[in-house]
Amino acid sequence: MLESFGNIFKVPDLKKKLLFTLFAIVVYRLGAHIPLPGINVAALGHLIANLKAQGSVFGLYDIFVGGALSRAAIMALGVMPYISASIIFQLLGSVFPQIEKLQKDEEGRRKITRYTRYTTVGLAALQAIGIAVFLEAQKVPIGDRIVPIVVHGGMGFRFLTMVTLTCGTIFAMWLGEQITEKGIGNGISFIIFIGCLEEYPQYFLRTFQMVRAQGLSVINLIFIIVVMVLVVAGVVVMTQAMRKIPVQYPKRVIGRRLYGGQSTHLPLRVNTAGVIPIIFAQSLMVFPGTVASFIPQLAVFRDAFKPGIWYYDILFFALIIYFTYFYTSIIFNPRDLAENMKRYGGFIPGIRPGPKTAEYIDNVLTRITLPGAVFLAFIALLPYQLYATLRVPFYFGGTTLLIIVGVALDTIQQIEAQLLMHHYEGFLKRGRVRGRRW
Repeated sequence: MLESFGNIFKVPDLKKKLLFTLFAIVVYRLGAHIPLPGINVAALGHLIANLKAQGSVFGLYDIFVGGALSRAAIMALGVMPYISASIIFQLLGSVFPQIEKLQKDEEGRRKITRYTRYTTVGLAALQAIGIAVFLEAQKVPIGDRIVPIVVHGGMGFRFLTMVTLTCGTIFAMWLGEQITEKGIGNGISFIIFIGCLEEYPQYFLRTFQMVRAQGLSVINLIFIIVVMVLVVAGVVVMTQAMRKIPVQYPKRVIGRRLYGGQSTHLPLRVNTAGVIPIIFAQSLMVFPGTVASFIPQLAVFRDAFKPGIWYYDILFFALIIYFTYFYTSIIFNPRDLAENMKRYGGFIPGIRPGPKTAEYIDNVLTRITLPGAVFLAFIALLPYQLYATLRVPFYFGGTTLLIIVGVALDTIQQIEAQLLMHHYEGFLKRGRVRGRRW
């Protein structure tokens, strides 16, 4: 492993990409620690901590932006407006044929990318105004005093907050695109990945302090570590798991050359929807608590919708299953896939091309999506179960674990491809059969 890691710095292009990625991440993290003008950061930290404890949507949002929201930083919105805009256009593509047509060719996809950027700016501006108005109305008890979050409110503060946070989102979006173009991995995903890692050093320090204070026994700590390793291994397996459907292409004679006649496969992932179903379900589940935190008369909803209550867990589980199938049907269209295969002469052995192929692919996808959806629900409920049974002093599981593992695997695979292209041994060991790699 150490030798493979050293090979990275022997490839000039790969070394340059890694250094650029690290530089871009440092710049982004600096922006996540520069506070907005006119904000009492200490009071805001108390407010976000209370909202996280109440299961508010603000706590969920703060995880994805790496704690920038709790610090009222200029990167408080991060790239989340861009993610929201991308999901909006994916959903619109299944409703409006014009957008679906644009998604099928290169020029159309460039237009959708441009529209997504414009939508990102609009969403960021609206969210920034909402945050400014929300912060103006908040006061937090610190000691024997009631401290306002905003030092000097008014239209000036709202306008300045809107401009600053919107520019922060635009810069974060641009930085992600630069990482994709000049660095390693998907830049937008990598920025969220870094944000999800933000609290892990605090988790490790808190656990170490509990062990020293004998609040957590060494035996329980070893058991927790074993469970974490097994869960991470399970996430890796489910992230990479796929069903390969054999596809045959006939031979074709074009001019004097013979083309085709090859056998390939159609990969169908067990977890096609990724982390989106958990995000959708979690947003719905925390919405009642978020509303109740601002309206005292609805406090009963805040207490009723909390993780660990049996009906909350059952409803959360069912929503994840539903959104997994829903989002998979949005982003994967068996009918279009079958038509494309038929256009190029491809067919699945034993299955008639056209509608029968689409029906077969849809049936296979429906069957393999179920274990993926159940696994997503298990990972989403894991943090609350670990806390209830083992008293784990940190948040482990859920969307953050899926994002961390998914982005890490994608980055490692890209580094691996670069190393192998330059004839260096990569991270993933390969067996040898009669002197040949397989």
